[in-house]
Amino acid sequence: MRTLPLSTSRWPRRLAVTATAMAVVGLGVAPTATATAPAATSVGMVAPAGSTPTDLDKAPAGLYLFQYTYRGHLKIGGGNFTLGGRVYVAVKFNSGQVKYHGTVTAKTNSGVPGGAVYLETNISAPCAPGNNGYAQAYDYSTQTWSPRLPVAICVRLD
Repeated sequence: MRTLPLSTSRWPRRLAVTATAMAVVGLGVAPTATATAPAATSVGMVAPAGSTPTDLDKAPAGLYLFQYTYRGHLKIGGGNFTLGGRVYVAVKFNSGQVKYHGTVTAKTNSGVPGGAVYLETNISAPCAPGNNGYAQAYDYSTQTWSPRLPVAICVRLD
């Protein structure tokens, strides 16, 4: 019996990673219903609460982070930062020891509200299940910390 050679193309994996990242961003920016009464549309029908164009244009409040793997490394992304502002991103063990950190500038991205940040770390990924650390970002312009994002930090056991 003969086996087929493995594909050397990374396109299927890249497509899966991109689709996963976009799904995470999509879940993170789902509009919330803030209206207390239904709005009437131009044809006299009543639109469901929270579905008027002005409600859909509102971004969720607060900073947020998400993670994905790119080129075999952990990458941290986030949104709702001050556009053009500096953002400090740190990946720490649960003990508080810093594993990786960097400062990036928040830029525009069509799928992310506010300023978007992306930081590729030197931390190998993916690794064994279990979150032994977290990522957190600090927006210098607003002097605000993002919520902690639990992450798995690969550690060699030689």
